[in-house]
Amino acid sequence: MTHLGFDGKVAVVTGAGGGLGRQHAMLLASRGAQIVVNDIGGSVTGDGIDADPAETVVDEIRDLGGTAVADTNSVATPEGGAAIVRTALEAYGRLDVLVNNAGILRDAPFEAMTSDLLDPVVDVHLRGAFHVTGPAWIAMRAQGYGRIVNTTSAAGILGTETKSNYGAAKAGLVGLTRVLAQEGARHGIKVNAVAPIAATRMLAHSVGAADERRLDPAAQAMMAAITARLDPALVSPVVAFLCHADCPVSGETYTAGAGQVATFFTGRTRGYHHPALSVEDVRDHLAEIRDETGFTTPASPGEEIAQLLRSIAGQEVK
Repeated sequence: MTHLGFDGKVAVVTGAGGGLGRQHAMLLASRGAQIVVNDIGGSVTGDGIDADPAETVVDEIRDLGGTAVADTNSVATPEGGAAIVRTALEAYGRLDVLVNNAGILRDAPFEAMTSDLLDPVVDVHLRGAFHVTGPAWIAMRAQGYGRIVNTTSAAGILGTETKSNYGAAKAGLVGLTRVLAQEGARHGIKVNAVAPIAATRMLAHSVGAADERRLDPAAQAMMAAITARLDPALVSPVVAFLCHADCPVSGETYTAGAGQVATFFTGRTRGYHHPALSVEDVRDHLAEIRDETGFTTPASPGEEIAQLLRSIAGQEVK
C-alpha cells in the first residue's frame, strides 16, 4: 500500500497546543509536513494567554525529527488570522494545508445566552475560520493547490442543549465548507469538514456541566465508559487524509471518533406537489412530505432546483 506522506507540504493547525489540534499537528509532522503550531494558550472558555502550549508541541515535533514553528496569534481577529498565515509564509515560503481547529466553549441555556457568551464563541469558531482561511486562500489560489479542513460538530449538525452559540457557529462552518469547495474546485483547493468525537478538555468541560445538572449514576457511568475510548489521536487520521493531495472529495463532512468514520450529508425527500398548495395540503400530506424513501442528496442549490423542476414537470397533483 502506498504511504500517504506530506513531504514538502506546509500545514497550519490552529488550536494545536493540546487535544485534537496537537494530535493533528503531530501526525502531519510525522508524515513529513512542516507545521505552524498555532495556539494562544487560553482556557477552554477562551480566557488567558500562554505561549507554553504551542512551544511545547513544537519541541515535541522537533524532538521526533520533525519541523515546526510556534504561533500565538489569535484567530478571533482579522489581524490575527493574517499574522498566522504570515508565520507560515515567512518560515516556509508557502502554505498547502490549513486545519481550522481552534475553539472555545461558553455554554448557557438559551434564555441566558448573552452577547458576552455568544460573541467570543462565534469570533473563534466561525469568524476565526474566515480570518485565517481568507489570507490562506490567497496563497493557495496563487499556487493552484490547497487543502482546508474545518472543524464542525454534531452540536451544530444535530443540536444539543445549552450550546446555541457553539452549535450555530459550527453549523455555519458546514455552510462555509460547502461554498468554499465549489469556489476552490477550479483552483486546485479542496475543502472538507470533520465533526470529531473525542475526549478533549472541551468534552470534559461539557461533561462536567452535565454532571452539575445531576445526571443519574447510570448515565454518568455510561458517559465515563464511552469517554475512555475516545482517544483524540483516532480523529487525526481522518483529518490527515482530507489534507492529503490524494484526497478525492470536497465539500463533505465526516464524523470521526473511537476509530469509526462516517459521513454526515443533507438529504431531500421526494416530497409532495400541488400547483395551488394550501396550508391544509401541508397538514394532510405531512407524512408524505417527510417520507425519506427515495431521498436525494443535491450537490448545490442549482441541482435542487433542477430536481424540483423535474418533480413537477407534467404534474398537477402528485
